[in-house]
Amino acid sequence: MKYLAGRPFPLGSRLTEINGEKGVNFALFSRRASGVELAIFCDGKEIRLPMIKTDEIWHLFVVGLKAGTQYGYRVTGCVNEEKGDLFNPNKLLVDPYANGIVGQPDLSSDEAVKWFQWNDPRDNAHLAPKSVVVARDTFDWEGDYKPFTPWAETIIYETHVKGFSKLNPKVPSEIAGTFAGLAHETSIAHLKRLGVTAVELLPITYHIDEPHLQKIGLCNYWGYNVLGHFAVDPKLAYNKADPLTEFKQLVKTLHKAGIEVIMDVVFNHTAEAGKDGPTLSQRGIDNEAYYWLTDNSDYLNWTGCGNTLNVSSDVAVLRWVIDCLCYWVKECHVDGFRFDLGAVLGRSPTFSEKSAFFTAIYSNSKLSHVKLIAEPWDIGWSGYQLGAFPKPFAEWNDRFRDDMRRFFLQTSGDLGLFVRRFAGSDDIFARHRLPSNSVNFITAHDGFTLHDLVSYNKKHNLANGEQNRDGHGNNISHNFGVEGDTNDKTIIEQRQLAKKALLATMLLSGGTPMLLAGDELGHSQQGNNNSYCQDNEISWIDWQTADEALIDYTSKLIAIRKQIPLLSRDNQWWSGEKVQWLRPDANVIQFKDWQDYSTKALQILLEDKWLILVNAKQAMQQFLLPKGDWQILLGEKETTLMTDTLAVTLNHIEVCVLQRN
Repeated sequence: MKYLAGRPFPLGSRLTEINGEKGVNFALFSRRASGVELAIFCDGKEIRLPMIKTDEIWHLFVVGLKAGTQYGYRVTGCVNEEKGDLFNPNKLLVDPYANGIVGQPDLSSDEAVKWFQWNDPRDNAHLAPKSVVVARDTFDWEGDYKPFTPWAETIIYETHVKGFSKLNPKVPSEIAGTFAGLAHETSIAHLKRLGVTAVELLPITYHIDEPHLQKIGLCNYWGYNVLGHFAVDPKLAYNKADPLTEFKQLVKTLHKAGIEVIMDVVFNHTAEAGKDGPTLSQRGIDNEAYYWLTDNSDYLNWTGCGNTLNVSSDVAVLRWVIDCLCYWVKECHVDGFRFDLGAVLGRSPTFSEKSAFFTAIYSNSKLSHVKLIAEPWDIGWSGYQLGAFPKPFAEWNDRFRDDMRRFFLQTSGDLGLFVRRFAGSDDIFARHRLPSNSVNFITAHDGFTLHDLVSYNKKHNLANGEQNRDGHGNNISHNFGVEGDTNDKTIIEQRQLAKKALLATMLLSGGTPMLLAGDELGHSQQGNNNSYCQDNEISWIDWQTADEALIDYTSKLIAIRKQIPLLSRDNQWWSGEKVQWLRPDANVIQFKDWQDYSTKALQILLEDKWLILVNAKQAMQQFLLPKGDWQILLGEKETTLMTDTLAVTLNHIEVCVLQRN
């Protein structure tokens, strides 16, 4: 096999031509390695080639290799556990820049895990996942044009690729639950019917199943245990031999429908877990560079997943992250990213909005214009950083989630907090950003679905195999008297009204709304609020029992939102000229009213044209409207406007929207 020195750039594997020879250039970062072998697998054999080092990059060009070639790395170095140097050339390692990966490591027993532990002396190439050379820039985008939806007009739909279409009978069974299934005309029609402008996809990158799940026959359904950050996970593709092309086709199809694609990405930890976890890539390549380590070289676990990536304090790791984001933008035309446990990215080790990661994002021409969303916390010290991220980041606003749940589903109602959240959370974001930087949600993949939020007081996670210990214990939920399903028509009606009120509040508030897939049609997970390991009917959306009336209600809410400039175009902090907060009797809310936690009702007059009536009580509330010729845009069938007295009565938890003629 002929090979040349090659080039130390770009990192990863790349089909190219050097000195008139066609082949593949390989380049790998490792600052502390003393030697690296490229392992090429073909015709059932492994060929090892020594790589050449330039500064911190090991590189080699192999003549004649083509797309589809499987490879890995064997890295040698001085082993010093006290310093965190955990080299072992007997462990085949995945390229951190690999655009394709094949194979799933068997971690279903203690003995199986040992094959992948850093200090195990046995060669594990026959068991290890392998990187794959992938041809790039061959897809026909047909003049694909990104929607570039302004933040003020953005409505996000969070979904899982498989769970969205797996049970949809209108999607051909062979593609249901895949990228092709999400790109199917039936799926696109549903998204268009709703009126959402962006889909936020749970991780679509290559991930593995944790040992504790494999041991009990479960898997990581959500996909946050990522090993290949540059690689599409073939489990989500119909064409498992070419998942990258299928994902690109999905992006192109969504763009044609005017819908943006936001990827949920995981740069806070890797699938290698703690020191006793599997050594699959970064640990064996340069452990001390990639991970935050303590003084005695244990892993700092700010993620709850065993390790924490050292993004802002090591330039090579930061480059890897930025290169990865640029790859998805350039190669796959994605429109934005949601960063899981995003506070980790700003640590060095304390969190700072001036960290190297944020500076790198801001100064990168490919990334500065895409949508960037942070989950603004981790589990480390000072890990809760809501409101602390710099421009241009938006943030998941869990204060909106919790305060709105309390207002509608708990006994007392804090009008002040309700108004703060409804107006875009200026107490959190007004210092240096705009209302759209608050991503408002009532539910997300992590927690109860909307249906379960009004059906269960307690989590029911026994199916996860952890004796119901996992998942949040404080859900701020309310079951209206019965835990779970019921045939009681009164309770069913109360739950339905509560769901509608919560949807209306989220979709008519200042900020960027995010709807969890399935909430619009009444999807239930039977009380499981941590379905990360449930790749089955618990998580998959049940389309055959879809609540068509609730879908129509959600669609109408979104249409109303798009009519109101204050919500859909202005993206400015609300002022008294644009918004009035009124009592049920139409008088302006006074100081003493803010202290009354029993009222739980108010009117919101937007731009002197749209009036939103909010009743969060499980009791009747009459509203006397401001003077004017009003018509009801959205309300229950029994909701009527008494034109002689300008009064509207809401019988239960409810939100009603009126427009002045």
